[in-house]
Amino acid sequence: MTKKNHDSDVAFIQALAELLQENDLTELEVMREYGDNDSLNVRVSRATQMVAQVAAPAAPAAAPAPAAAPAPAAEAPAASEDPASHPGAVTSPMVGTAYLQPEPGAPSFIKVGSTISEGDTLLIIEAMKTMNHIPAPKSGTVKRILVEDGAAVEFGAPLVIIE
Repeated sequence: MTKKNHDSDVAFIQALAELLQENDLTELEVMREYGDNDSLNVRVSRATQMVAQVAAPAAPAAAPAPAAAPAPAAEAPAASEDPASHPGAVTSPMVGTAYLQPEPGAPSFIKVGSTISEGDTLLIIEAMKTMNHIPAPKSGTVKRILVEDGAAVEFGAPLVIIE
């Protein structure tokens, strides 16, 4: 089962990316059949920026309970902190799908609070049907895991914070 290189594939993928942008889509998946055992599966996606609103409308409802007001105020600075700017942030070297465990049902590579050594596998990013192990750039403790299992990640997106 040999896979032939089709020159038109690059133009086809570029056209899909333009279609995605022009129609304001977040994901597009297409299968192109060339013949027996020869096809092209393409999934083009882009990240959408999720904007979380601090519960400002909830503040008037919470006014009768002033003791509850300081707790959200203490969490607000942590939520507004950009994880990508953290010195211990490990960013994605590629676009793909992040997996926190080697296979479904297996234990995760890391957990918050785990002590890791430089070179340990933090997670896997699947790109173009290839499983890429993402190694720890330094030894330390996992403080935060910023991606969910099976989530799409973009190049440069923060994955994990190690201190």
